[in-house]
Amino acid sequence: MGLEIEIGTLTFIMFGSLLVLLMAGLPLAFVTGGLACVFLFILGDAQTLNIVPSRIFPLMTDYQLSAIPLFIFMASMLERAGIIKDMFDVIYKILGGLKGGLASATIIASTILAAMVGVIGAAVVTMGIIALPAMLKRNYEPKIAMGAIMAGGTLGILIPPSILAIIYAVVAEQSVGELFIGAVFPGLLLSGMYIVYVTIRSYLNPDLGPPIPVEERISFIEKLILLRKMAAPIILILVVFTTLFSGAATPVEAAGIGTFGAFIVAALHGQLDWVTVREACIGTLKASAMVIWIMFGATIFVGLYVLEGGQAFVTEALNATGLGPWGILILMQVILIILGMFLDWVGILLLCVPIFVPIIKDLGFDPLWFGVLYLVNMQMSFLSPPFGYALFYLRGVAPSSISMGQIFMSAIPFLIIQLIGLILCMVFPEIILWLPRLVYG
Repeated sequence: MGLEIEIGTLTFIMFGSLLVLLMAGLPLAFVTGGLACVFLFILGDAQTLNIVPSRIFPLMTDYQLSAIPLFIFMASMLERAGIIKDMFDVIYKILGGLKGGLASATIIASTILAAMVGVIGAAVVTMGIIALPAMLKRNYEPKIAMGAIMAGGTLGILIPPSILAIIYAVVAEQSVGELFIGAVFPGLLLSGMYIVYVTIRSYLNPDLGPPIPVEERISFIEKLILLRKMAAPIILILVVFTTLFSGAATPVEAAGIGTFGAFIVAALHGQLDWVTVREACIGTLKASAMVIWIMFGATIFVGLYVLEGGQAFVTEALNATGLGPWGILILMQVILIILGMFLDWVGILLLCVPIFVPIIKDLGFDPLWFGVLYLVNMQMSFLSPPFGYALFYLRGVAPSSISMGQIFMSAIPFLIIQLIGLILCMVFPEIILWLPRLVYG
């Protein structure tokens, strides 16, 4: 038999060693999986090792997870077909005459992009390459330009087809379709709040976001003609969403339709060749493998912790705070925000959600509502210093004259907007629940 360790001490040792190894820069997938196997040997016997296949096999055979590589492939194909650049050009020319119009155009393009791309890195990097030089050239204040790109880029975690929503639904045993529909309004709400913020700031101080010169603006008729360039990707998004939300297709089937549609859109843009397809396949393989390996490692780690009585320990610890249901919910959100400063989004999901969701159900809260709150919360992790991913994605493509400090400072106002969005979704649950009730009854 293995060692007997008191659960409080075990919690400290397991999560302490996890944090130390992650701070040392080791990959999350192998840290969680490796630590889980070490603790399995220390705490259990040969029989306990059976937890490894028993936790991994259900994930390997979960039909819903096959939506992940399909949506990633769809995004890769659309990105390589040059559609994202076309889309920004169109919105930029339509809104460029307004104060702060380019920042608003960036956020709108990012919102549409989020509906095509379930992964965040692609959105921030692509918009950083396309939109940042365009805004700096037009004398935009760098902070508002960078903030708009990073905040817009994080919408991919919330607006369907979010990869995080698919993994959350699998781990929390919820409907992917319901979670997708619940996330639509919060995503549009945040997008709208970002646009309102940059517009108000630009109208109060036109130097922050000057309109493009009169000679570069185009007529209303030209704007309508330009919109034709956007028709193919917009129709693709509408087809995917309509089949998904009407119940005509499951998320996996909708992802299949989207992937097929991406081939057609790439062909219409004259970009369908073997090089494009091969690059999209390799990109998909890398991104999917990373996500699945993190899932394998973290699910064994959490499975062992729950087996040792961790679930009961966390429940008792939260109840002992005497905060009541709403106090515990707020405490959970605070824990997620703090973890978001240091950990990877998939890691936070797999470490916290299996422990938090049963507690949320016991407290009488709607698990769908909590799921979307979690997605809104995770957006903040991408902008949170010191390790927010969006900050470093942008650093990789920003001019060398822009310092890391400036990038950190440009994220702060948008972090505050995200926090306001999270509070609104908590105080008014109907923002999340109204649309799923309408669709599913």
